[in-house]
Amino acid sequence: MNQVLTLVVKLQVSTEKQQLLLDTASAFASACNWINHNINPNLTNRNSIQAVCYKNVKDQFGLTANHVVRACARVGANRLTAKQKGKKVKSFKPTSFDCDARTFSFVESNWTVSISTTGKRLTVPLRASNYHRGKLAGQNPTSAQVCLHKDGCWYVHIQLKLESPKTIKATNVIGVDLGPRDIAVTSTGKSWSGKEIQKTRDKYSRVRASLQKKTSQGTRSTRRRARQILKRLSGRERRYQTWLNHNISKAIICEAKQTQSFVSIEDLTGIRGRTNSQPRNKTERRRSNAWAFYQLKTFLEYKGISEGIEVIAVNPAYTSQSCHCCLHIGVRTEKRFKCSNKVCGWIGDADENGSKMIALLGLTVNQPRGSWLSCEITGGLPKAHTIASA
Repeated sequence: MNQVLTLVVKLQVSTEKQQLLLDTASAFASACNWINHNINPNLTNRNSIQAVCYKNVKDQFGLTANHVVRACARVGANRLTAKQKGKKVKSFKPTSFDCDARTFSFVESNWTVSISTTGKRLTVPLRASNYHRGKLAGQNPTSAQVCLHKDGCWYVHIQLKLESPKTIKATNVIGVDLGPRDIAVTSTGKSWSGKEIQKTRDKYSRVRASLQKKTSQGTRSTRRRARQILKRLSGRERRYQTWLNHNISKAIICEAKQTQSFVSIEDLTGIRGRTNSQPRNKTERRRSNAWAFYQLKTFLEYKGISEGIEVIAVNPAYTSQSCHCCLHIGVRTEKRFKCSNKVCGWIGDADENGSKMIALLGLTVNQPRGSWLSCEITGGLPKAHTIASA
């Protein structure tokens, strides 16, 4: 199984080269917009789009042949994604262009990249870190995307196709309970509190509100200075959240690799819509919508593939309300969980109970002989028992 790893590396470009890259990005975006507006919107296949408009686009926008092909591919891919979401592609911004093996090449000897533009082919040095150098050493990437980021600098997104190891056939499981209060709690007893990230979000929310108020009030210098600070602070909260999720996902996958386990997590698709439908104040709504559970799930999945660890998403229904010992429905109060079964009577941390319940569900999904969890109704409460596999 191949895995695509994208490395974002900064380009060291002169003023002249920056203009050539900007001209190419503008022509690429113009070509994409023309294709999107003039070609049948039902066409989502690159070859079908290319067969209809290749010559017109090449003559009109001055792009190289391969850039025209990549423009057709981008329009097709964006249309397909928008179609799956029930939307339409509106427009393309002149901030990037795609490259293939003929319009992009990487030279390891002097750590430069060669990029075709509308004017001439450029040789641009890379500002590569030790991490980038380690990943790119001995590689021959055949696709990339040249992008203009918000900081005004040009970057190249190099795509490496790496062969991932075979998935470990594990019988052990690590259940992971996700939440805004505790970002992640594992069935092995590890947890990552969400207090620090919530404190950081609240801080930046207050700072942004204050600065945004000042941009419309006060003297001209005050408004200008407020806009400058807002620009400087842009993305800090997001980068901190990304860094935190990287660390959490790496720790979980490393533990799974050491213990020869697979990872079971909750499938929280649609949870934002369900929580937003409940009456809450403005602060709680903002905190809930800032919860980056999907990013953490994505990090766990791609890190798991690179290490041969299987990551399974299970139905989260009743995982926080069921006792992991006897499967009875219990009572959850804030962080505490109490089993309502008098025979069991387990009392403990609610997130710990949830993670162990998720681990049990993961085992039922992963085991080839089917589920071994079941319960029968006796006197109104479900009484759990296990069924031995045949």
